Amino acid sequence: MTDNLSFLPFTRPFIDEATIADVVEVLRSGWLTGGPKVAEFESALSDYCSGRRVRVFNSATSALSVALKLAGVGYGDQVITTPLTWVATSNVVIELGAHPVFVDVNAQTRNIDLNAIRAAITPRTRALLPVDLAGSPVNRKQLYDIAKEHQLRVIEDAAQSLGASWDGEPIGTSGDFIVFSFHANKNITSGEGGALVLPADIDVKLCEKLRLQGVYLNVDSEIDVDVLGIKANMTDIAAAIGLGQLRLLNKITEKRRLLAAAYFDQLPNNILLSLPEPNFDNKNWHMFQILLPEHVNRKAFIEAMKNEKIGIGIHYRPIHLFSLYRELGYSIGDFPNAEMIGRRTITLPLFAEMQVTDVHRVCQAIRKVLSCF
Repeated sequence: MTDNLSFLPFTRPFIDEATIADVVEVLRSGWLTGGPKVAEFESALSDYCSGRRVRVFNSATSALSVALKLAGVGYGDQVITTPLTWVATSNVVIELGAHPVFVDVNAQTRNIDLNAIRAAITPRTRALLPVDLAGSPVNRKQLYDIAKEHQLRVIEDAAQSLGASWDGEPIGTSGDFIVFSFHANKNITSGEGGALVLPADIDVKLCEKLRLQGVYLNVDSEIDVDVLGIKANMTDIAAAIGLGQLRLLNKITEKRRLLAAAYFDQLPNNILLSLPEPNFDNKNWHMFQILLPEHVNRKAFIEAMKNEKIGIGIHYRPIHLFSLYRELGYSIGDFPNAEMIGRRTITLPLFAEMQVTDVHRVCQAIRKVLSCF
């Protein structure tokens, strides 16, 4: 039966013809690096974020790095974050000579356990760095109550949550620093890229200098450098893709919610019981993650699904289990919830061009494969 079916990946970007035409126009313009399209993209993102200042980068990783610098994080400082995310979240902390302090996740939400954060705060703590795993927002009220109580900056790693909301407010429209990602596997993409939403007390010119080698024009209109920056600007090619994608954001988000609802209708009950409570108003359904039963060998399950022509992802192996972080003193057993989820989690196909019939196909294959264990 699967012989006549095409392979269904777990994700695939959707680029419409209008966006392709816009990219061709940029290529013909002769201005390929940061220029008018970048400015236009930043303006469009600012409009989306209720007028807040936004600067775009070549990656969300670069945006996180600059956000930490702007927040005053430096050598020897501590930043509290989650072990259940892509490793870039904590790598940027180490890169600054600071220390990532992990707090285990809540077993239900799979986001950082906000109730455990206070116990991790020390005099060296400078910032909180939460992650909206799979596009499911961290409780913003509780988060900012903690930050205010301890006078900490917040850098929201919202790489996965553009299009999501908290308490009726789209992510990015309020809060401290917010970082978005436009990587190819995100809900909308610029190929590679990221954005930083800036709080009102931060100098946007300093952000721009940190983004591009520290370069600025002095009072004599000469190039000067007075801070150590990085090379992290976005190209006009990427910005053209991002602009086209941003126009589709609402449409893409609604389609992903439709597909997520179909999964809840079709998945076996033993799988549904392992899922967080669905919240179709807040989540953008960046990923649809399930936990396999403990007795199921994940590697064998993924291979069996591949034989059914269905791609499966793993998001994520807990960061503290990587060799680099073991050398920093972290060990197996430090964060049991993250380890349990990381051991059992898989990511099912979910992308804008999928159809509900594809969801049915995935769920049928899951039932078939699970019956073999």
